[in-house]
Amino acid sequence: MNTLYKAHNFTSFQCDRSRAFYIDFKHKLVKLSFCQLLAFREQVKNIDLDAHFSGKNKHGVEILVLCNRSHIFIFDTYECIALKDLMKGTFAMLELNSLLILEV
Repeated sequence: MNTLYKAHNFTSFQCDRSRAFYIDFKHKLVKLSFCQLLAFREQVKNIDLDAHFSGKNKHGVEILVLCNRSHIFIFDTYECIALKDLMKGTFAMLELNSLLILEV
């Protein structure tokens, strides 16, 4: 497995052999297909961080369900910020890797 990106307590990996992606959520390693990774990125993009700081989200938690409801996660505000960073970094590395492969 190749490490794609590491953000705070989360790390994303790509495995060429199994053609899958993995995200290490401190306590759990989750295997994702590319489609599932895209769906997860959309969920993370839809997290409204302004609501966490403006008082609209009083408890400061987000609940995300992954992989056909086989995983459920509860993230606090700091973890949501790290998740947004993780997704941006992961897809930036994937894009960079695809550019390098095309040039070779």
